Amino acid sequence: MHATLPLLEVTDFPALRRARLQTLQVNLGYLCNQACLHCHVNAGPTRTEVMQRETINCVLDYLRTGGIGTLDLTGGAPEMNPHFRDLVQSARALGVRVIDRCNLTILEQPGYADMAEFLAAHQVEITASLPCYLEDNVDAQRGKGVFDDSISALRKLNALGYGQAGSGLILHLAYNPQGPTLPPPQQALEQDYKKYLGEHYGVVFNQLYTLVNMPIQRFGSTLVSRGQFTGYMQLLHDAYQDSNLDSVMCRSLISVDWQGYVYDCDFNQMLNLPLRINGKPRVHLSQLMNVNLEHHPIVVKDHCYGCTAGQGSSCGGALN
Repeated sequence: MHATLPLLEVTDFPALRRARLQTLQVNLGYLCNQACLHCHVNAGPTRTEVMQRETINCVLDYLRTGGIGTLDLTGGAPEMNPHFRDLVQSARALGVRVIDRCNLTILEQPGYADMAEFLAAHQVEITASLPCYLEDNVDAQRGKGVFDDSISALRKLNALGYGQAGSGLILHLAYNPQGPTLPPPQQALEQDYKKYLGEHYGVVFNQLYTLVNMPIQRFGSTLVSRGQFTGYMQLLHDAYQDSNLDSVMCRSLISVDWQGYVYDCDFNQMLNLPLRINGKPRVHLSQLMNVNLEHHPIVVKDHCYGCTAGQGSSCGGALN
């Protein structure tokens, strides 16, 4: 795999500082039942990095002391972590909003037959990856049969109340382009998704999030191999919108890796660019108990243009 950080080191991206911390995003490991082309984590079935119980306990301690309102669980497939259920139950008992970034197909795998029911019982908000509403496009990006399994999982979630008006069970879908292009306008694409999925499969959901493919890890390496890296970076630079700076996710979120080390965002985590504080080369979550991160500088490199291009992109979709 091609390393992309050397290509991103030199940047003129504006300096950023943190606002009030609202979200603790935790990567529970790189183990996944899929190996998608666009994956900026380079997750897959053969990865062995999985968060252990001691670090899970540290996450819960931080939630107790930090006054954090939202726990955002990612992977890999976060549900494959053996401590996933305990973490969810404990966080919900603290009154914390929990988001599960679900690839959908995990809900169809052996050993996870009751996972959808578990998520519903604990009112976990689901952000599910579905990079297109057309079967051929999804299978081309994520593997043969993935679309059918995704639709089956969505129907299962809908039957439990997810995405249904008045249920309180939130189901968002996440879209990302197949190649080195920017996503189309989020609101218009959401209507296309709702119309097509509703008419053809009877599937409903709350909102669609459009996400920019980041030029790092598996996707970035593919761009290098195809000679498209420079062109894609120029596209991101040309589409930069200064108005997106106030809403980028790194201002109100910290990202924790499977070992408990802290980063300004998930993308910096994948580039091994740790959060900077008190001159330490890297900081463990256990060292941040009762530490106020507001106004601390954010580590920026050239990939940050991906979050500020066009309509902007964050874990919650478009910024404008």
